[in-house]
Amino acid sequence: MNRAFSRKKDKTWMHTPEALSKHFIPYNAKFLGSTEVEQPKGTEVVRDAVRKLKFARHIKKSEGQKIPKVELQISIYGVKILEPKTKEVQHNCQLHRISFCADDKTDKRIFTFICKDSESNKHLCYVFDSEKCAEEITLTIGQAFDLAYRKFLESGGKDVETRKQIAGLQKRIQDLETENMELKSKVHDLENKLRITQVSTSPAGSVTPKSPSTDIFDMIPFSPISHQSSIPARNGTQPPPVPSRSAEIKRDLFGAEPFDPFNCGAGDFPPDIQSKLDEMQRQRWRGSKWD
Repeated sequence: MNRAFSRKKDKTWMHTPEALSKHFIPYNAKFLGSTEVEQPKGTEVVRDAVRKLKFARHIKKSEGQKIPKVELQISIYGVKILEPKTKEVQHNCQLHRISFCADDKTDKRIFTFICKDSESNKHLCYVFDSEKCAEEITLTIGQAFDLAYRKFLESGGKDVETRKQIAGLQKRIQDLETENMELKSKVHDLENKLRITQVSTSPAGSVTPKSPSTDIFDMIPFSPISHQSSIPARNGTQPPPVPSRSAEIKRDLFGAEPFDPFNCGAGDFPPDIQSKLDEMQRQRWRGSKWD
């Protein structure tokens, strides 16, 4: 292994300062993965990490899994690891957290760097496979360090502190956006539950009384249980209530019982009057017969 930062003074950089300070240098590589290491730097440290990740990748390759391709964007602010098609950032390794970078002289395709994780504060070793650009990528990261250090000296350390504050704010914004998405999802679930509850308890969901069925003449059949006043008329109005018959027989002001044709019978008159009425009825029948 060879540390990229211990370059000779007469060696020139391959990129312009503007390209790394105002933009970034992109590279394509295969990402073998990352693993935790005990030390922030050291040739033996990265060698063990490379051996470990190569073995894990060999097992996955035997299972049919391919090594994922990534895009590296190198600038004075750090190294971003992106998905090449969607450009989704998978890892954002800030430059001031990178403590070691090297390429493997025995395997020209392998290069690696150690970065301290911002959340766990653990040192992680990132290992990549590039068929043609392993040494060039290592030198580009070294040039980014050189330019960042120069800017640090020129600004008296303010530029580095500003970048740290910006990085902290970006992390806070990302956390708030994630929290906002989770809250929106919870509100959406609560609205769905409330809507289901309202539908199940609404009057529309209750059982409505059935209208009485009619016969072939479109007439409502008589039911001794149903009350007459509860059946609406055909024109929409209610019929007048039927007066209830009192068990006590009412009398007029002369003390006589009122005439009731429904209760009238043959035994309601005295015998002499009843015989006269019968005689008158027979005479009337005879006269009508002879006529």
